[in-house]
Amino acid sequence: MDKDKVFTKPIAKKFEFDEAVASVFDDMLSRSVPFYDEVRKLVIALILAEQKEGMKVLDLGSSTAKFLLDLHAKKSVPMQLKGLDNSSAMIERAKQKCQAFGAEISLELADMLTYDYNDEDVIVANYTLQFIRPMQRIELIKRLYEGLNEEGIFIFSEKVVFEDKKLDKQMIDIYYEYKKRQGYSEYEIAQKREALENVLIPFTIEENIRMCKDAGFTRVDTIFQWANFVTFVAKK
Repeated sequence: MDKDKVFTKPIAKKFEFDEAVASVFDDMLSRSVPFYDEVRKLVIALILAEQKEGMKVLDLGSSTAKFLLDLHAKKSVPMQLKGLDNSSAMIERAKQKCQAFGAEISLELADMLTYDYNDEDVIVANYTLQFIRPMQRIELIKRLYEGLNEEGIFIFSEKVVFEDKKLDKQMIDIYYEYKKRQGYSEYEIAQKREALENVLIPFTIEENIRMCKDAGFTRVDTIFQWANFVTFVAKK
């Protein structure tokens, strides 16, 4: 796995999922998102608890297909696994990995805002919605709800903010200390924060839940939280 050194140099543009990011993305996730590997295992275990032959699992913002490859390795019945991403660099890396592992995973370069969701059993979005503009995000959730089967579920993880500004600042500081322990310098942390300004727009936990319920989901629960990182399960 190539090591993430994207922000060791001065940034020249806002954050985007280009080749420079795609080449180190797995390392970036493992070191930047607290308990990312454990959350991935948790989500996979939840899907496997409901697995049935032909189950359709769609991963939004599938990046290098790490999540889908792990699910593919652990499933015990044939399932239809598909990933969507709007980054050609990510899709190319994902295809190379799937070919190397001999995994039957469908990957599509697509815009999730306009994709035709149809009869999906499970839709997953790991730290993906936060990069979509708020109004577009709300419309997307409505499309996902309509595209799920009657007992379909939507599992998503997000970085969140807190309405209590003092608590929010404390959580951010704790998170930056976490990143330092993962080997990131203060310069790298500051560079990434600047690159993500107005690109990553988080909601509160309550706003995420309300967004799903307004779209029609009957139940929305949190199944994991560490500071300002939360995983949700929304049931149709």
